[in-house]
Amino acid sequence: MATIPKTLPPLPRRRSYARDLPVTAAFGWLRAGWRDFKVNPASSLLYGLAVFVVSVAVVVGLFALALDYILLPALAGFMVVGPLLAVGLYEKSRRIVQSEPVTLASMVLVRPRSGGQVLFTGALLCLLMLFWMRVAVLLYALFFGLRPFPGLEDVLPTLFATPTGVSLVAVGTLVGGLFAAFSFAISAFSVPMLLDERVDAFTAMGTSMALVWNNLPVMLTWGAIVLALFIASVATGLVGLIVVFPVLGHATWHAYQAMRA
Repeated sequence: MATIPKTLPPLPRRRSYARDLPVTAAFGWLRAGWRDFKVNPASSLLYGLAVFVVSVAVVVGLFALALDYILLPALAGFMVVGPLLAVGLYEKSRRIVQSEPVTLASMVLVRPRSGGQVLFTGALLCLLMLFWMRVAVLLYALFFGLRPFPGLEDVLPTLFATPTGVSLVAVGTLVGGLFAAFSFAISAFSVPMLLDERVDAFTAMGTSMALVWNNLPVMLTWGAIVLALFIASVATGLVGLIVVFPVLGHATWHAYQAMRA
């Protein structure tokens, strides 16, 4: 395996952060997330149910407004803002570690140590998601012109059975991959850090990028796990989010804690 440079980007010096965690650590985070899920599971299930209801409402709204052509980019954008939506799950895991009582109210009424910086980070992530959705629409227009979106029932033949569609998939995958890599890097640990520490949004996002870079193999593994579980949730009509989202949220907190060791 290629050696990952240790100095680009540098990690902050005021705190000791982990480097080169083993790939197997990602599976340990997932197990830890499942353990937290089983502690007062009703609170996590209700949290996951709320995320499911909101997700379904967004999908229904897109169809009602005849915006179904941005459904696929919107699903991808969900993974951009997911870390922000999971802040209550981070709080539950933090309380479990600190042996504090866990209630649904404590997960909803979270008071991050960084204050309003979490909202600022959330606004940036939402803007990034909207930017990606606009880019996806522009890519479709560049390849298909003003041709109307074929509808979900014809989207697969259009994309994979025509030369233009295959080209769009190739370019869209490349561009989407760049968006995904950037959003994953800045959000993987920034929101848990803002909950736990008094830092500003840009410091948290920069530190998150540095942590991802300095632990690239395990973070690629973790990203693959998150993507696989999210695809499985979509395949169940988003019902799987009721369990998958809380488990991943709890696991992300343990990933953040592992980086601080």
